[in-house]
Amino acid sequence: MTSPRQANIVVLAKDAKDPANVALYGDLPSGAKVVATISSMEEFAEVDEEIVKGVNVLFTSWSSKEVVTEALERFPSVEWVHARSAGVEHIICPALVSHPCKLTNARGCFSSTLAEYTMMSCSYFAKDLPRLMKQKADRNWEQFCVKELRGSTLGVVGYGDIGKACARLAKAYGMRVVALKRTPIEDDVADVCYGGDGLGRLMSECDYVVVAAPLTEKTRGMVGEEALGMAKEGSVLINLGRGPIVDEKAMIKALESGRLGGLALDVFETEPLPKNHELWGLDNVLLSPHNMDMTETFMEEATEVFKTEWLVKFLAGEDVEGFPNLVQKEEGY
Repeated sequence: MTSPRQANIVVLAKDAKDPANVALYGDLPSGAKVVATISSMEEFAEVDEEIVKGVNVLFTSWSSKEVVTEALERFPSVEWVHARSAGVEHIICPALVSHPCKLTNARGCFSSTLAEYTMMSCSYFAKDLPRLMKQKADRNWEQFCVKELRGSTLGVVGYGDIGKACARLAKAYGMRVVALKRTPIEDDVADVCYGGDGLGRLMSECDYVVVAAPLTEKTRGMVGEEALGMAKEGSVLINLGRGPIVDEKAMIKALESGRLGGLALDVFETEPLPKNHELWGLDNVLLSPHNMDMTETFMEEATEVFKTEWLVKFLAGEDVEGFPNLVQKEEGY
């Protein structure tokens, strides 16, 4: 039987007045309170010592390895760190990995919009939107054949919550889905799921490939020259995970050689993408400024899920270890 407990929360927020952070301060469940908001490294020292002793939850809407290291040193009794983001590579550090606290993320909060982006990207190339836009600009009425998504194959590299959302939407379009997961699983969505050594096979089978894996030391550069060399001729690569997962130089080379027929990129090795980067000038490239998860309410919704689901469970005495959004700190996802 679990016992109720208190939650004394410190918010790490770059802007305490951000609507998503303001949403955390009001209507907290009974037993929870925000005891401090920290927006700079200097503010750690300003927290009263009596407050320091009771802090057991960190809510990070702005953070870095340095900030988290300082926070865990300043608040040693922290039991739970929650990141209001899906990716946690920006906060995973030795201090966090070695600390006994549990780490969770906003898994699931951004999956729907990223799945929509994936299907939009597939349609962009299948219906040859660049040609349509050019013909409109030229006032040119010229009919041409387009491709159909139905019957084509989507590869999903990283079959977590976002990857599964992409797969479900692809199935609604009548697509075949091939997934890649380090430990392969069987479910009612993917037609087949390969293990970690199946990337080349996936690339060779798929008309469209979406990279939805988290960035870890093991996934950095995993979609490199070898994997891209095995890509199906004319296939489209979509990256919504993290830029460094894909070898950018090898990707561009594959596009220019015709091995890849198109790129849809929401993430890049360097962000913002430099104005002189060659990707800006390449044909068959759809670029977006890492904003395909930025809906009008995405951060407020992520905060609400923390308040109404995870925080309520924590206050009821449930072990964070059993939360479905638990991050394995050593693995980075």
